Amino acid sequence: MSEKKIWWRDAVIYQVYPRSFKDSNGDGEGDLGGVIAGIPYLADLGVDAIWLSPFYKSPNKDGGYDVSDPRDVDPRFGTLDEAKKLIDTAHAHGIKFIADIVPNHFSTEHAWFKAALASPKGSPERARFHFYDGRGPNGDTPPNNWISIFRGPSWTRVTEPDGSAGQWYLHLFDSSQPDLNWANPDVEEDFEKTLRFWLDLGADGFRIDVAHGCVKDKIDVDHRDPNRLIDALRLDFLDITTEERAGLLSDVPFFDREGVHDIYRKWRKIFDSYSGDRMSVAEAFVYPSSRAARYVRSDELHQVFNFNFMMLGWDAKIMSESIKTTLEELKDVKAPATWVLNNHDTPRVVTRIGSPRKARALAQLIHSLPGGVYIYQGEELGLPSADLPDAARQDPAFIRSGGSDKGRDECRVPLPWDSTQPHYGYGTGTPWLPQPADWAQYCMNVEAADPASSLNFYKQMLQLRRGNASLGGEGAITWIDSEPEVMHFTREPGLEVVVNTSSVEKSVKVSGKKILLASHEGTNATDGVLQLPADTTVWLER
Repeated sequence: MSEKKIWWRDAVIYQVYPRSFKDSNGDGEGDLGGVIAGIPYLADLGVDAIWLSPFYKSPNKDGGYDVSDPRDVDPRFGTLDEAKKLIDTAHAHGIKFIADIVPNHFSTEHAWFKAALASPKGSPERARFHFYDGRGPNGDTPPNNWISIFRGPSWTRVTEPDGSAGQWYLHLFDSSQPDLNWANPDVEEDFEKTLRFWLDLGADGFRIDVAHGCVKDKIDVDHRDPNRLIDALRLDFLDITTEERAGLLSDVPFFDREGVHDIYRKWRKIFDSYSGDRMSVAEAFVYPSSRAARYVRSDELHQVFNFNFMMLGWDAKIMSESIKTTLEELKDVKAPATWVLNNHDTPRVVTRIGSPRKARALAQLIHSLPGGVYIYQGEELGLPSADLPDAARQDPAFIRSGGSDKGRDECRVPLPWDSTQPHYGYGTGTPWLPQPADWAQYCMNVEAADPASSLNFYKQMLQLRRGNASLGGEGAITWIDSEPEVMHFTREPGLEVVVNTSSVEKSVKVSGKKILLASHEGTNATDGVLQLPADTTVWLER
């Protein structure tokens, strides 16, 4: 008898950023009703699961990642009944549902933080967060020199109930996002309630925001280069060498501390107590990359995003080395690899690597690798990052940096659905971020009608992936020697993959005779020789 297939080990999971997916009520912001309406589209695309960025109660200072109540829905997105309807609708279409959980911080609007501000120094209410006295005679200097991920100080001083200048609280992100103190049992207990709340409602898993950040140490120690450290920690900041990034990330006092693993061992017991192979995926950008495997040991989480691969350029040698390293690092913990090209925090892959052609070839490459794949909404349409005027930007990174950091709004622009409708069918109200004037070409109705479109390419690729035992899965890769700008490997029981990252056509000896899929036209295989155009990936049946 064959072993039961565990769905998440090689699933194709589609990230929905709900504020930008589809607006069902005309207020200019996407909502749960819009996601429900889009489920048939996602089922037709061929994804196995959806992951929704936060839709909980929030003042929305940071796109919903500033949560004021993690067990309720923000009115801008809908109601708790609609959340249940969304989960049920997804399940009815054979799609799993993954919620986003934010354990590193709450919003300043959360009842706990309001209680902390109203309570004295040393109180149980303040002990749920990181409140410290300032340095200097009057406590006027922050407890350390740490910089927020969104730029500017990571400490804010509060005014005490009697009106005096008081303690400082830590916020690794915006000042509206105070970090939680995971040494406090109240925090642990509250998040167990949140996990069980959504699991009981039918969630199939969780994406864990800033999974490596819950535990801090050395708070009384300054960092040697705090501004450059933040450059190294930002996934959307690519102007930094691998060597410099490695040096800066070798020991971060507020990320990837040993205590985070105690948290996730307890969480894993909760997940395992539910039927249906509930899962978790960690957002944990750690260095060296081998440390990521520690988050997916058998008694911890299930997946960890492969950010190191996501930040690579279009280079066969570098990519093949990264793939080999990833698979080797995960081998001992028996966890599947997880491949991702972009998300709501990073430049879209088309923009990052410079062309739609390369992006399509890169997508076909990762869909041929062992493990699971994440698709960020609009990636299947070949959307580039949008060019936005500064006046439209809302990201706290842009605001806190005084505009020097452009932030992440360019990858969060509302999706184009229908070229014949106002706002490209996203909704009847003015979108919360402006859509580019030339995005009609990317509308789903336009691409659906074009056999050569990015959308139809993704549909074909996912259909093949679902029906071919050599794609996804967890089998080994057998590498074949090739010239520096070509990647060439096979996967059992009968797949051959060739990738040309150069700007010229390559002739490659192959054993496969039938082309299953090529990212671009002009590819042909005759008499054991594959003519592979520039910037193209091909799958052959052996």
